[in-house]
Amino acid sequence: MKSYLAVRKSRNSLSKMPSNYDSTFIHSLVRPDSVHGSVYTDPVLFEMEIDLIFRRSWIYIGHVSQVPSAGDYVTATLLGQPVVVVRQEKGDIRVLHNRCPHRGARVVAGKAGTAKRFSCMYHGWTFRNDGSLLAIPCRDNYAGTEVANNSGQFGMSPVRSAEYRGFIFVNLSDTGPDLETFLGDARRALDNMTDRSPDSELEVAGGRYRAVYDNNWKIYLENLHDGMHPPFVHGSSVDASRQVAANNSAGVDHFRLNVIQANGQSLEDMKELEVSCYAHGHSDMRGFRNPDDEDDPMLQAYWSAHAEKHGEQASAEILNTNLHNVSLYPATSAHPRFLQVRVITPLAVNQTAIDIQVLRWKGAPEELHHRNIQYANTVHSLSSMIKPDDLEAYQRIQEGLASSGDSSVSQHSKFTDGDNDRAPDSALSERYIRNQYRAWLEYMCGDAA
Repeated sequence: MKSYLAVRKSRNSLSKMPSNYDSTFIHSLVRPDSVHGSVYTDPVLFEMEIDLIFRRSWIYIGHVSQVPSAGDYVTATLLGQPVVVVRQEKGDIRVLHNRCPHRGARVVAGKAGTAKRFSCMYHGWTFRNDGSLLAIPCRDNYAGTEVANNSGQFGMSPVRSAEYRGFIFVNLSDTGPDLETFLGDARRALDNMTDRSPDSELEVAGGRYRAVYDNNWKIYLENLHDGMHPPFVHGSSVDASRQVAANNSAGVDHFRLNVIQANGQSLEDMKELEVSCYAHGHSDMRGFRNPDDEDDPMLQAYWSAHAEKHGEQASAEILNTNLHNVSLYPATSAHPRFLQVRVITPLAVNQTAIDIQVLRWKGAPEELHHRNIQYANTVHSLSSMIKPDDLEAYQRIQEGLASSGDSSVSQHSKFTDGDNDRAPDSALSERYIRNQYRAWLEYMCGDAA
């Protein structure tokens, strides 16, 4: 912990904090029914979170459909580190640090392409697409050095990676559980996303966009299953959508209106929504929106194609599973029903980036894919009617936490003494947030397994 103490001593703003950030202090910040407000505002805790949580967990980086053939690659940035995802000749996928071992330059430019080898533009070092060193200009200059004697150590180093149902995850730590153990029972969301395709295959389509929010990353995660906020936070957008619907104007997109109006459900309705918690801080919500119109010819064609491929009974079971806003703690969120994946990247203690990617079900009508893009734009676009409501709430929380008033943040909803289980509960309960902080403690105190 000395490195964190050194950081702390360099920041006058933390002069009144405890003299160390050891396990005892970290545990003191999290109580069974509340947390200390500093977990959202302390820059030292934030740096610890990056090192001890994000760099030790599995984070979604891409989908196999983005690199369908040998030599195909896509570049990405993971917690500020450039990486490249590349399909190998034998069909496996490898993730490499996008960094030349010579002088540190980023090797692969651009977003995507196909290549058998990568060459650094600075001094011409060349690598096979598996990352191994292929050629160096003026190789004789390195005779007798580590470069000549241990050339295998001078490639583009691999990043720990794994794939589940076509979803590619990476982990910057060499220790800890494998991907399937990390996902645990929460992987049912990825199963359902994939199985909802008539062909049981997905592909990335529809673009990707990033939004930057002025709030701590945990505030975003804690809102994902919050059934209490919609009637209050989204009241204005719900009222506006109802007025538009009442006017019955020509050209009105009723799908988008229905998406917005879903936030207008009563608290009694929200109480019926089920939230399940899993190990490692994961959770999901069932049954929030059901926009299906049984008379819609497009949906009828989709259901028919799905039943033909999966069988009537299996198809009904898959399509009747209605999961909403799955959270794979700490950095990935997915929506199986509207086929999107979101990656949460903390930028600062009070700033968070959300990258949103829409996929497509193979074998499903193209119109259904367009509807999923409409949903992403309606809910997550900064120009939508819904997201500005959330951003206002997030920012007010961040601002309020700077107050010198009561330092605790309540998580009392549906709390009982000894509440440490992960049984399904209501969307009006804060059990899933308490579950996130159990995982937070495990990571921060070195106990994550």
